Amino acid sequence: MIREDGGVSGFGDELKRAADTMREVRERCVWTQAMTHERLVPYLIEESAELVDAVERGDRAEMREELGDLLWQVLFHAELSSREDDPFDIDDVARGLTEKMIRRHPHVFGGETAETPERVLELWTAAKASEKRERTSVLDGVASSMPSLALAQKLLGKGAQVRVGAELLEDIAAAEAIEQAEGVEALPSSEEELGDTLLGLVALARARGWDAERALRSRLRDLADEIRAAE
Repeated sequence: MIREDGGVSGFGDELKRAADTMREVRERCVWTQAMTHERLVPYLIEESAELVDAVERGDRAEMREELGDLLWQVLFHAELSSREDDPFDIDDVARGLTEKMIRRHPHVFGGETAETPERVLELWTAAKASEKRERTSVLDGVASSMPSLALAQKLLGKGAQVRVGAELLEDIAAAEAIEQAEGVEALPSSEEELGDTLLGLVALARARGWDAERALRSRLRDLADEIRAAE
């Protein structure tokens, strides 16, 4: 890559410069010195959300900036960790990531072959299962702090592995059969219509004094219990 001064920077030079900048800020900025992993979490969530917004808007300039802001959070946490008990730094983080990605792509770095995305997913899942042998539930590793809709999709995917949640699809299939028989469309037929339906349900909850977020999270706790019982 060509630098502003006309020189040529090698791959990783700017990443090293960013890490060095983080280290110097940590040394000299009193606000930064007061930060902990816990106090940084809101900033991590905010920067992630801003990146998602930029991606969904297709704003390339904003994406580049928000990726940088998110990278700063990664560097920040790594810098804090380098000064704690059982320390690790950004090089340790990068090394662990590289080794994990090599293990999980045996069709790229090993002797396996994968001609379809489904086969890639199989290899990934097998590699992950081998790494996480201490896990006893399909729910191990699922972050309960995920946004509720994302968590719902995650739990339904996990539930499918132990045949939990199929009745929900059966209800949808029954509703679709009624639609076809009566010639009416009650279910959304596109992602856009799904958004309208979800927003309408939130509006209904608001009108009736219900908390839509609490309602979904309560149901998700029940679903998690059903998955564990099935296991």
